Amino acid sequence: MKLLIVTVVEEYGKEILQLFKKANIESFSGSDIDGYKNQATVLMASNWFPSEKGGVESNMFFSFTTDENIEILFGLITSFNSNLETNNPIRAAVVPIEKFI
Repeated sequence: MKLLIVTVVEEYGKEILQLFKKANIESFSGSDIDGYKNQATVLMASNWFPSEKGGVESNMFFSFTTDENIEILFGLITSFNSNLETNNPIRAAVVPIEKFI
């Protein structure tokens, strides 16, 4: 079992849910997050009254799942990202789990 972490811009929220389903990942959690690409944006967002929006509306999902499901999902994400016209690919990382209850 491993921990899968996926981040997407909000625009691709529905697509990642479809990819999870195709990869047989039916149990996961998600959260709305703000994404940042450079330090200047973070500093501007820390201002009490920023004149512009701080980050990009994004989603983060995580799931404890099997290597098999992760491999399927990574293939689907790779295919999805290869057809993007924007610079906001779906990002995914896998963390090994040493112990769990």
